[in-house]
Amino acid sequence: MILVDSSGWIEYFTDGEKSGKFYFYLKDLKKVITPTIVLYEVYKKIKKELSEQQALEASAQMVKTQLIPLTEEIALQAADVSLEYSLPMADAIVYTTALIHQCKVITLDHDFFKLPRVEIIR
Repeated sequence: MILVDSSGWIEYFTDGEKSGKFYFYLKDLKKVITPTIVLYEVYKKIKKELSEQQALEASAQMVKTQLIPLTEEIALQAADVSLEYSLPMADAIVYTTALIHQCKVITLDHDFFKLPRVEIIR
């Protein structure tokens, strides 16, 4: 299992320069977990910058992954992770979700730099 964060999904859906690298991770959606906060961020960004229709189409693909809701356990651990690594709230939730589910985070976001179980796509 892997977790592709918001930056990766957005790169993929907008056919960004590194979208092909994310295709490698997203070709089998059954092996991807997605925190609901990532679904929120991707839908919002694509709707704002492209269109509601494209945001809905992106969401339809994302819900084919294993969606992980924000639980009490994730919220409390994410607060600790945020304090320990100085991560913004959403990044702390994403990272904590990956830790709990013992998977790697695939991202473009340098806020995750030097954290274990993270692969930053360059």
